[in-house]
Amino acid sequence: MSVKVENLTKLYGENKAVDNISFNINSGEVVGFLGPNGAGKSTTMKIITGCIASDSGEVFINGVNIKDDMNALKKTIGYLPENNPLYLNMYVKEYLEYSAQMYLQKNEVKKAVEAAVEAVGLGEHQFKKIGELSKGYKQRTGIARAMVHNPSILILDEPTTGLDPNQIVEIRNLIKELGKEKTVILSTHIMQEAEAVCDRAIIINKGKIVADDTLKNLKAPKSSDSITVEFSLGGNYDGNFDEMIRAFAEKEGLSVLSITKSKGNLENIFRELTQK
Repeated sequence: MSVKVENLTKLYGENKAVDNISFNINSGEVVGFLGPNGAGKSTTMKIITGCIASDSGEVFINGVNIKDDMNALKKTIGYLPENNPLYLNMYVKEYLEYSAQMYLQKNEVKKAVEAAVEAVGLGEHQFKKIGELSKGYKQRTGIARAMVHNPSILILDEPTTGLDPNQIVEIRNLIKELGKEKTVILSTHIMQEAEAVCDRAIIINKGKIVADDTLKNLKAPKSSDSITVEFSLGGNYDGNFDEMIRAFAEKEGLSVLSITKSKGNLENIFRELTQK
């Protein structure tokens, strides 16, 4: 399902948390919603999911304005908030059943919970109390809760915050798998995360969209390529590079040992766009 945002604005007092932003996300895309802390990412996500209202602007889910039928549209959206609110005294399976009942018929709940547990790899952990789980499995529980009703759109706000490196890799791999079947909007301020799981990035800064493109296109024009050349004093060079490098090597009696070419990276681009 698609998401369309038109001229969205949200004020907190005199502060414009979101300032007249517009973007489209097509069905099946995995999009990184990037920006520094306080840029407006979470506010935008809360508006899209119907948790808070905008001051102006519109949001359309598959062409339907959320203001016209938010209750019905919520069934098509799965949302993991940044703070991942969980009932720590409930068992995982019990919590997922409770959540599923908000969206599904009673006879659909058991199958839905089983599918969510399998999809996120909770397995035997489903019989534990949520408060006993590691941070990583709490995040898995939050994602399972977001997808238990099989929504077409998943909105995940900082899903790897506070995880250790191994847990981060596990959650990223999970998101990539989910992205094969669903439209995913993933907010983060970690550029490696966006590069690992996203097809496209929307970068927001101080409430305004400052970039919106594929990762490949974002990286190409924003930073010059750099070339590192390493020479040795002997041997033959079997390469196919710029004639100037060859001529220089021959003139100096050197052979080229290695050439490393590095593209502009997303982190540098992010800094350029968000430090203005």
